[in-house]
Amino acid sequence: MGRYRRKKMHKGDRPLKEKYRTKRRTKDMDQIHEDMKNPKPLLNQEVDLDKPGAAQHYCIHCAKHFVSEKALTDHFRGKPHKRRMKALETEPYTHEEADRAAGLATYIAPKKYTVKTLRRGDLEKDGDNGDETMKPA
Repeated sequence: MGRYRRKKMHKGDRPLKEKYRTKRRTKDMDQIHEDMKNPKPLLNQEVDLDKPGAAQHYCIHCAKHFVSEKALTDHFRGKPHKRRMKALETEPYTHEEADRAAGLATYIAPKKYTVKTLRRGDLEKDGDNGDETMKPA
């Protein structure tokens, strides 16, 4: 017989378990891109006392509610928000892109967007109707 196996065999399952964990699951990138096409309803939500900050302080890019305006502005300066903004610059992955990657069509590179952080009052100040928050780079 060989030596006693000291390592646990389920060590490689950890990334899979983390991937499918749903406790703090937020929206996927394609869902956030859809939300950014029309951000007004999400930025101007009605008062809901069940959500943090009565649903008045919401980051549309990270799909998170915050307790106060200060917590929201601190979040905008943080690394997780900046990472999410960088990830939102590329076009979301679609079925057509999967078909092209499989060799069923010619490859087209995903589009790049310039994304800016949106706050509750930004849409009213700019006189923007909210349709074009992501502009092609």
